[in-house]
Amino acid sequence: MGEREATIGAAVDELADGDQTWLLLRSSLRETEPLGIEDQPKFLNGVAMVATMLGPRELLDLLLAIERRLGRERAGSIPGGPRPIDLDLLLYGNATINEDGLQVPHPRLHERRFVLEPLAEISPRLVIPGRGQVSALLAELE
Repeated sequence: MGEREATIGAAVDELADGDQTWLLLRSSLRETEPLGIEDQPKFLNGVAMVATMLGPRELLDLLLAIERRLGRERAGSIPGGPRPIDLDLLLYGNATINEDGLQVPHPRLHERRFVLEPLAEISPRLVIPGRGQVSALLAELE
């Protein structure tokens, strides 16, 4: 919702300018059809690779704080509905994490073209733990 590219740019800038996060790579943005609730504007998707001194839970907390600063209120919002920004922690190195409120790799990452395509753009040989190489996963969706 709103100024999508500017909002995404502000989120990436905040990660790049953080005390404990550094932007390594950023994909181009792609407009895609919404999933779930289809009667809403198209989504704008991309991925960023960051280096961080934060643990996975702290990194997720940072992403959620950035969302709030950019106008997202998760409380009372409709899952899959329109939102100004949606930041997900897709991967954390080679870690596999299954905790309350934190699953890494993201549980549906391997079946979502709108995530795999930008990942393939920045790192086609990247391996998703337990799933395989990004380029192979993307080829399976063809």
